[in-house]
Amino acid sequence: MMKPFFIGSEIYRGSSYGAWHPLHIPRVSTVMDLARALGWLPQAQYRLSPRAKPKALTAFHTPDYIAELQAAEAAQEVSAETRERHGLGSTANPVFPEMFRRPATGAGGVILAAELVRDGGVVHVPGGGTHHAMADYANGFCYLNDPVLCLLALRQLGLARIAYVDIDAHHCDGVEAALSGDEDMLLLSVHEQMRWPFTGKLEDKGGGRAINLPVPRGLNDSEMGVILQRLIVPALVKFDPHAIVLQCGSDAIEEDPLSRLALSNNAHVKVALALRALAPRLIVLGGGGYNPWSVARCWTRIWGALNGWSCEGALPEGAQEVLAALSWNRRSIGRSPPEHWITTLNDAPREGPIRQEIEQRVAYLGVELSLSPHMPRDISRKTA
Repeated sequence: MMKPFFIGSEIYRGSSYGAWHPLHIPRVSTVMDLARALGWLPQAQYRLSPRAKPKALTAFHTPDYIAELQAAEAAQEVSAETRERHGLGSTANPVFPEMFRRPATGAGGVILAAELVRDGGVVHVPGGGTHHAMADYANGFCYLNDPVLCLLALRQLGLARIAYVDIDAHHCDGVEAALSGDEDMLLLSVHEQMRWPFTGKLEDKGGGRAINLPVPRGLNDSEMGVILQRLIVPALVKFDPHAIVLQCGSDAIEEDPLSRLALSNNAHVKVALALRALAPRLIVLGGGGYNPWSVARCWTRIWGALNGWSCEGALPEGAQEVLAALSWNRRSIGRSPPEHWITTLNDAPREGPIRQEIEQRVAYLGVELSLSPHMPRDISRKTA
């Protein structure tokens, strides 16, 4: 069996949305450094992410928007008209030096991932997962919607029945808008209720084949386990996908500042491994995550789990040095991080009671799932 691939790039090192922005922290570069310190990133499994060309980006985005994004990076400013029309230069999506090249590299990475799994396999692209961008509008820290570009690239390769699973704390509004009416793709999103962008309601089918599960604050590992076993797995078994794309945002972890969920990184690993067993092709993306230690430990641990590697107990000295070098000056806890953020990779389990509202929502969606028809076999373009 072919070993998983990791797609990365040095463009993420030192690139920042600005000192005041939640994405001023290092993320992908830390995952790469931590994986290398653990001996988990052999050159044979590493692939350098290409930068997607403008024409490739227009598979989803409008040519005018791509041109404006390139122009904004070149000029390092935008007009009031461009800000209003395309969302560039806003508080959430500011002008910064790599504002085209960085997301275009993420997009190039997921398109490469699709090509790498053409005949089966697993790819981890922590620089992907920007699921809020619209076709002609930057949105929610996202300039390009690389999950959509990944799904379209898989379809272009001849695959059908492609599943997109999103466990980011924030609903994947850009992906849902893009997939509206697409019967050969399944979207399944678990996200915090009453959290920006305030979409993805329980009854919302996204104009097509979508399953949305908004969850209350404090979602714990036990509750995520119920969601995985009673909703996510049955939905995927019924859909029988040829490929799965998992957006594995780490902002659902308890220590993240932009959500009020309470998962450990154990939950993320369990989801990734469960999905790997349900399709011959799996692409795991990054996504949200605004605590530099939580992000690095979660996405590195997922990469290890996809390879069958684990790191119980204390990390080796080199890996601890990578985590000790991080800072988070916008949060007081970042100036004196808990010891386990530096010395361990695995979170302690965060089990808890399973609330009735979780049970009820999962049951409701389970009934909806049981009433929905199986995906017709005659639309399949390529067998698994």
